[in-house]
Formats: sequence, C-alpha cells, structure tokens
Amino acid sequence: MIDRPERAMVVTPHPDDAEIGCGGTIAQWIREGTEVVYVLCTNGDKGTGDRDMTPERLAEIRRKEQADAADVLGVREVIYLAHPDGMLEDTYEFRGELVNAIRRHRPDVVFCTDPHRRNFYIHRDHRLSGQVTLDAVFPYARDHLHYPDDIAVHGLDTHKVGDVLMWGTEEPDTFVDITETIEIKISALKRHASQVSGDGSDTDVDEFVKSNAQRVGQRAEMPYAEAFRRIHFRR
Repeated sequence: MIDRPERAMVVTPHPDDAEIGCGGTIAQWIREGTEVVYVLCTNGDKGTGDRDMTPERLAEIRRKEQADAADVLGVREVIYLAHPDGMLEDTYEFRGELVNAIRRHRPDVVFCTDPHRRNFYIHRDHRLSGQVTLDAVFPYARDHLHYPDDIAVHGLDTHKVGDVLMWGTEEPDTFVDITETIEIKISALKRHASQVSGDGSDTDVDEFVKSNAQRVGQRAEMPYAEAFRRIHFRR
C-alpha cells in the first residue's frame, strides 16, 4: 500500500497507456483530493492498421481522445510533448522536458512504465519513457546544477520526488484497490476509440479491464486492483 499523495504526475508514452496502466488508481486518488497532471510523451501518430489514415490526422484524433479520457478521470492538465510515435530517444532535450515538468508541478508521486522487463518484449517508447523518467526524477530534477535555466530563466526550483510507481512490471510490490473506480477506468479507456481492441464493443472493453484487474487483485486479496513496482526516494 502507499499513502495518497497531494500531487501526482503520470508520464505516459502514448495516448491510452496511462488509462490501461494506472487509470483506476488515478481516478481513486483524484476522488480523494489528489491533483494529477499527465505528461504525454508522443502523439501516437503511428498506432493504426488503417491504410488510409495519415500520421497528422491520427495525431489529432488521439490528442482529442486523450483529452477526453483525462476529463473522465478528472486529470487537472495534460502536457503534450508531441514526439512522433516510435521515435523517443534518451536525449538531453527529452530528459529536460520531464525535469521541467517535475520542477513546475512538484509531484509527490510519479507514475511511469517499468523499463526493465525480461519475460515480455515491450514497445521501445515504453522502455525509453520509463528510463528517462527515472533519470529525470533522480538526480536531474533534484540537483540545481542540472538544467540550470529552469532556475535562472524560468524561476523554477529543484524538486525531490518521494516515490515512483511503475506499471507493467513483472515484480509488483505495491497494490491499489480500484474496486470503487474500475467503471471510471473503463469509461476513460473507451474514449480511446481508435485503439480499442477486439470488436470494439462495450462488453469487449469491460471484460478486458475487469479480467486483468481481477487477476491482479487476487494477489492482494482485493476484488479489483492495479499493481506497481515502487521506488522510494528519501525526501
């Protein structure tokens, strides 16, 4: 278990990843008073099997879908970094964007994808966004000599994040009961209509979300749960 924070940030590689990975937890915390900000790393402009779709039109569709999903959850703000889908790199510039967001919004908890998987191959953007988020949290956002323009030019200060929660992990150690918010999670995921798998029916989405949440919940004796690997940083 983890105490509900006052502020949380979700760094998500693509539109819809956050809702799948931590949507129930975010909805629960927001209901209890947490302020949540999303940082969306890519514009999702490649994720389609439609041969008539263009990257530009898909990016517009997915931006609106993400905004609608965030509204369902009650997310305060979505920061759109708009990197092309599949082209995240571990660069000084990308890391600086995340450092700036952390220093600006000062989250107690940061969510991201777990970049360290051994038994299942994950999308490259998931690995890169997770690893660069961890680096941005520690030590870059903490130390004033990293990205000094944040302080000297933009008037920000350094920030120490208390915890990182990584979804999609093979070694979860932290579980959050989402029984009261699983319907909100489902509703938010349905806003990503361009990405809904299977036949796209409401029943299809409901079964996908609930079966996964039940499987996770069994490990923690909860009806429905989300699981994370937690890294705790000294404050």
